[in-house]
Amino acid sequence: MKEHQRVALVLCLIWLGTLLYGEMFAFWMPPFFSCSWPHRSNSKMAGQGHAGDYVKVAVIADPQLMDKTSLHLPPKSLALEIAQFYTDLYMRRAIFSSVLPFKPDVVLFLGDYFDGGPNLSDEEWQESLSRFKHIFGLNTAYDNIQVYYIPGNHDLGYANLYSSKPEVIKRYEKEFGSRNYQFKVGKVEFVVVDAQTLDGKQNLASASWDFVMNISKDNQSYPRALLTHIPLYRQDWINCGPHRHSPIIIQWIQRTFPEQEIRYQNYITEEASNRLLNLIKPVLILSGHDHDQCTVTHDTQTGPVMEHTLGTISWQQGNLYPSFMLLSVSNSSLSATSSREDMILTKLCFLPKQTHIYIWYLLLFVLTILALLFWPTGGLNVWHHFGNLVDVSKKLMSCNIFRDGTKEKNEDENCEYEMIWGADGSMHVIKKALSNPVTSPSDRSLVERGNAVMRPAAKKAINLESELSLDVDNHNAVKLAPRASRSKIKIIIQRLLRMIRMVILIAAVNVPLYMMLLFKDWIDK
Repeated sequence: MKEHQRVALVLCLIWLGTLLYGEMFAFWMPPFFSCSWPHRSNSKMAGQGHAGDYVKVAVIADPQLMDKTSLHLPPKSLALEIAQFYTDLYMRRAIFSSVLPFKPDVVLFLGDYFDGGPNLSDEEWQESLSRFKHIFGLNTAYDNIQVYYIPGNHDLGYANLYSSKPEVIKRYEKEFGSRNYQFKVGKVEFVVVDAQTLDGKQNLASASWDFVMNISKDNQSYPRALLTHIPLYRQDWINCGPHRHSPIIIQWIQRTFPEQEIRYQNYITEEASNRLLNLIKPVLILSGHDHDQCTVTHDTQTGPVMEHTLGTISWQQGNLYPSFMLLSVSNSSLSATSSREDMILTKLCFLPKQTHIYIWYLLLFVLTILALLFWPTGGLNVWHHFGNLVDVSKKLMSCNIFRDGTKEKNEDENCEYEMIWGADGSMHVIKKALSNPVTSPSDRSLVERGNAVMRPAAKKAINLESELSLDVDNHNAVKLAPRASRSKIKIIIQRLLRMIRMVILIAAVNVPLYMMLLFKDWIDK
């Protein structure tokens, strides 16, 4: 096998391993290596109870499926179709390879299922809904899993759209159910609140606040967890914990004029947040909307309460570190020896960094081209070059330049040799002493040990021959210059053709593998 063929084989294997990891193995990391249910990894719960004592809940936030409103691209354009495909494929791999292998009993979606939900026609909305169900396997993979939904601002809009587009509310509730409701998991009560209406005008907010008031009047038999898409109020520039990767967003509310209805808000206002906490009295708060992870603690009348704002599960929504959360909800009643916070244990799990994977693909492609173009034909034989270096060192050690002392005196340096022909036609070499001994280095160069001295006539003839030889060499060099240039061009073309052949060979092996990995995960299972 030739050297460039060996290089192509090594690069082909590197591409093979890279594609298998980036398109498949990376999504196996959370369930097998990097994440686990909190009741199994929490130090307080170690050795207490078993898996049956907990209900396993997976929480997903802000898939926000891309549509015509996402990148301002024409509907059905090729660029939009490609962006949608790779974004949808990532989330489908995340749910099937990273989330569902944990075998959750319950899945919670914290809102923002679509990107431009309120601005989509009924036909476009139904198309996005079909994509949403396909991505998360809602038609096939949830036979024994209970699923709960929370409305987000990208699904319904804010208070200003509730009055102007009532049909948006109707189609959402027809598909996903009520916007305000409660349900029980294990021995914990979960309360879902439509946060987009809490700071709206009285007629719009009344339904949500009436629901909250009714909850507060109930006899609280179990600890409560509050689920809201928009996070509760927090101080500007508050520390969000070690998992936050983007800048902290400060409170910002945008209102319409002159109606003064909310068009956008980062957090629920401080007044509405405090009222909500005091009425519901939760032990845990889960929210989304921010697309990045943030953990804060709220001071309430019943003590400190932790809020987890989850990052998006999509890699195209401004967060390089997509994530989901695992909850271990106690299936046992609250005892005198356990705290309310221990009734719900949390674990944040991170998904593959898709942007980094694509950057590595690009770098590997550049490395492949450079290696195939510039790899030496003879290879990088390090031992061969090391052996040559040793031989050169030995020769240098044997030379006179490493000897000590002065140069040995040449006994023949003050003699000359003369050729004399005898009477029988034979030639004799006679050694004679020089009339003027050699005293300078320049004179010594004329005399070499064991050689005859050149006569002036011989020197003249040699000089003439040298001049003639120089003229011939110059003439030949002029003729050879175009040949050398043509030879370099030929080498470049040969290397380019060889590189193209090797790239085609590598692609012939890896492109079918890549396509198989793409559509293996996209087809319904």
